[in-house]
Amino acid sequence: MRLDQSDHIEDPGQSLIEHLTELRIRLVNSLIAIVIATFVCFHFAGPILDILRTPIAPFLPEGGLIYTGPIDKFMAYIKIAIVSGIIVSCPFWLWQIWKFVAPGLYRREKKYAAGFIFSGTFLFVCGILFSYFVVLPMAFGFLMTFGGDADKPMITIESYLSFVTHLTLMFGVAFELPLVLVTLGMMGIVSKEFLSEKRRYAIMAMAVISAVITPPDLLSMLMMLGPMWVLYEISVILVGLIEKKRGRSQEAVG
Repeated sequence: MRLDQSDHIEDPGQSLIEHLTELRIRLVNSLIAIVIATFVCFHFAGPILDILRTPIAPFLPEGGLIYTGPIDKFMAYIKIAIVSGIIVSCPFWLWQIWKFVAPGLYRREKKYAAGFIFSGTFLFVCGILFSYFVVLPMAFGFLMTFGGDADKPMITIESYLSFVTHLTLMFGVAFELPLVLVTLGMMGIVSKEFLSEKRRYAIMAMAVISAVITPPDLLSMLMMLGPMWVLYEISVILVGLIEKKRGRSQEAVG
């Protein structure tokens, strides 16, 4: 059994310096794209803030957030623009990630670049939307009503945006789990058997991560852990399908 010309890895022997140089190039390109997107998104920071304010608005006595410093509102717009720039430029920095990992793939697998970018963007956006429409309302429903209604919340823009942007970005990154595992499977680093055998450790790791990056309540942790577990199981299936397809290709040319 042997691999044909199309199954060979094109660049199997890059040195450490070459890897680091390539990584620097990809990081710089991604940063440039994020900066450009940030400048564009700054012009829409006001409407975006109105959207971000919606999940907590029902729990605020006056229906709005507060700020205590003269530049707080301006800095809030900057933060919104940066986070929005990261989200908007997602397809580009995913392409840069693909360009970095592509040398470790077989030639016939490099045709999946468009699928990598599309699925990565889709998963990232799904994580953000899941956080906004499901996690945040449930989290605020618990946190803002905990301990009765004798005390009235006065939430600053700075603390609110730090909470919301951190949570939404973490969910976006967490939802990339299938993309990461499938890519590792394509590179031959992990297999279906390996992922199945290490399932219990993976679940423990996901539980710890969920506890760290979500609000300090059990509901939010479970809202993170549940989707990640499901995505992990989907990844196991996809890696298995990749292995079967690779095996059939090898048999066809063996």
